[in-house]
Amino acid sequence: MTEALTAFDIRILEQIQKDASLSTTELAEKVGLSQSPCWRRLQRLREEGYVKRQVAILDRKKFGDSVLVFATLKMDSLGDDQRAEFIRKIEITPEILECHTIFGERDVLIKVISGSLEEYQKFVFKTILKLPGVRDIVSTVTLLEFKQSTAIPIRGRLAL
Repeated sequence: MTEALTAFDIRILEQIQKDASLSTTELAEKVGLSQSPCWRRLQRLREEGYVKRQVAILDRKKFGDSVLVFATLKMDSLGDDQRAEFIRKIEITPEILECHTIFGERDVLIKVISGSLEEYQKFVFKTILKLPGVRDIVSTVTLLEFKQSTAIPIRGRLAL
């Protein structure tokens, strides 16, 4: 059974969202606990699914020029097998960083990384428009990214 999150749990989650490479000793110091209780709480948070996985966030600028594009897709109605194939292809396409179903005139929002606008154009024709059910695409190219975060603002979202 999932226990309610305590103030210590929230502090642990906030700290590991900033830096998941902290040792248990460093984490315990930052949240005001001794090492063993901190480790047990962190293990419980992982077991209960609050922590899905730990990853390194890379600086995409270190890999040369790139363009971020948000594209909305208009979809045809898909049967179960077509929908499963669409999802499978989205999941195995590394250029698609995120994919969301959305309300409104469009059906799907994707976030795509590409080396250039020319590469993105090729990607649209060779990959996106060949996905099952994709009828139309509207793309918005970002000019400047001045905030990028994966951290969920926990405080205020949960009753303590």
